[in-house]
Amino acid sequence: MATFSDWLDATRPKTLPAAVIPVALASVLAYTHGSLKWDVFGVALWCALLIQIASNLANDYFDHKKGADTEERVGFKRASASGAIAPKTVLRATIFVLTLAFICGLYLVWMGGWIILTIGLSSLLFAVLYTGGPFPLAYNGLGDLFVFIYFGIVSVTGTYFLHTGVWNWETFWISLVPAALCTNILVVNNLRDTETDKKANKRTLGVLFGDNFLRLEYLLMLGIAFGIPPHLWFWNNYSLWIFLPFLSAPIALFLAYKVVTIKDKSLLNNQLAKTAQYLVIFGILLSIGIGLQV
Repeated sequence: MATFSDWLDATRPKTLPAAVIPVALASVLAYTHGSLKWDVFGVALWCALLIQIASNLANDYFDHKKGADTEERVGFKRASASGAIAPKTVLRATIFVLTLAFICGLYLVWMGGWIILTIGLSSLLFAVLYTGGPFPLAYNGLGDLFVFIYFGIVSVTGTYFLHTGVWNWETFWISLVPAALCTNILVVNNLRDTETDKKANKRTLGVLFGDNFLRLEYLLMLGIAFGIPPHLWFWNNYSLWIFLPFLSAPIALFLAYKVVTIKDKSLLNNQLAKTAQYLVIFGILLSIGIGLQV
């Protein structure tokens, strides 16, 4: 019988900052513009977490069914593949969490209208199509693009719209930070699993273009994140507080060095967790920098 620990592991808590940071950034920006709505923040955060968990559960189920999670895998234990939770139970849990996200999201639809309904329904759909369906995104080299768009651009701009009722370029540029750093979580995951993904015909960018491509992608994503504060300072007249994320540069350099030089793929589990933690660090510093513009 599955334990609480088994279910907690199945949600992949190390990846959940990817749901939290975009909503937090958008809400802090709305606060600086005098439009923060606490109900929007709470419900949007809850929905983002539910969709992230549903995506993780769906990934657990479909990767097992497609043979991507085998005994050769060096990544974290997966519920379906390890037998900790029956695959059908994981699938039922996925459906339950998706349904709960839909119900909670109706409040946001009431607040934001048809465009939020479109964003919400597409988010729920792609949470499953990421690894499921006839053309799973993660199996066809589109996983990185999906994460960049939905965990960055869509999440930040959509949440800001719910607070303020407007779209603007400032929010778009800020959204590129979580877009890039969330993508890096996936980059490390794919770098770790290149060999087993190849055997399972899971055509990630690492399988298609090689490990060095992923290492370059990791560096590029860091470059995008660090490029946003100067952009906001120069083009949006932000104060020097917006450069607070640069205090984390030594951590970024250390992570980049490890990702580029590590040869033992099993060691990348630790780098995946640290990459997710770095998203939190950068996100907090950027949020403070934005908040101090008031």
